[in-house]
Amino acid sequence: MGSAAAPVRQLDPHTVAELRSAAEEILAAFGTSAASSALLEHVARTAGAFSDTLRHHCRPVDTDDGLFVLRGLDVDDEAVGPTPAGWAIAGDSGAGALYDLTLLLLATVMGNPIAWEGQQDGRFVHNIVPAPGHETAQTGASSAVLLSPHTEDAFHPGRAHLLMLGCVRNHDHIATTAAGIRKTRLSDQDIETLARPVLPILPDDAYAEAQGYTDQPPPAVPALFPAEDGTTLRFDPAYTPVDRADATYRAAYRRLEAELARVSVSVSLAPGEVLVVDNDLVVHGRVPFRARYDGTDRWLKRASVRVPGRRTRPPAEADEHGYGQAALEAHAS
Repeated sequence: MGSAAAPVRQLDPHTVAELRSAAEEILAAFGTSAASSALLEHVARTAGAFSDTLRHHCRPVDTDDGLFVLRGLDVDDEAVGPTPAGWAIAGDSGAGALYDLTLLLLATVMGNPIAWEGQQDGRFVHNIVPAPGHETAQTGASSAVLLSPHTEDAFHPGRAHLLMLGCVRNHDHIATTAAGIRKTRLSDQDIETLARPVLPILPDDAYAEAQGYTDQPPPAVPALFPAEDGTTLRFDPAYTPVDRADATYRAAYRRLEAELARVSVSVSLAPGEVLVVDNDLVVHGRVPFRARYDGTDRWLKRASVRVPGRRTRPPAEADEHGYGQAALEAHAS
């Protein structure tokens, strides 16, 4: 399916102009999208003055789909330049930086953007591009393999509530996959089984330092959690040692995988579209593709957002060590 399979929120021209003007003003003042305390303060002030119309577009996910596509932003394919061959060389200026700041402003309206000390040099907006040598990794830098459906940063208790994927370039119509837990059909017994903290979720390959953490053993965490308004999930099969569990748990976990596959949708983002995913309701992945490394490959921007005061996770998460990783909040809570 294309992006029409997901709920769409169409930005009107006035709102698009409002966002662009704000991003251009910040880029002119700072010359970069690289975060500094002064830039982040400016972003917070600017976002606080946005119109009610823009805020309405950025309201919480409000369907069982657990996601929506924000449509209407402008991306100039020529101005953004070639797709970089890795996040580290994407740069923090020019048209690409303008998109960084646009996403950061939208993320600030939706909640509090976060960055990670151990990923992409602590940037608040990540570049998701295929990278030579990472074709078969289970990270956003891969290309030749299916990126397994997963909760973003599932290993960490401070993971985002919302994930934003903004499309810069997607000439080949490569799809992001998404599957919502509230679309699945699981038995009460399976839900009860998977709500027990049986297995850990280990850090993924994007967090080399976290993978070397040995101060405390990995905590067992539940895959499902019954929140006030329905079931939520924390799921990353590529980094969960399922074979360590007993037969009953393994069977329930495999049925969860099968149900998520059954309800999965494909969202092929076009430039200027932003997929917003509720990270407690939806797992996301990506279909395989052949990277060319010629400057025309798929290029997404990613922002992660915490929603202050939200209660959709087990209280026991507060005691987890997070494998020594710290999340940095853009704005003071």
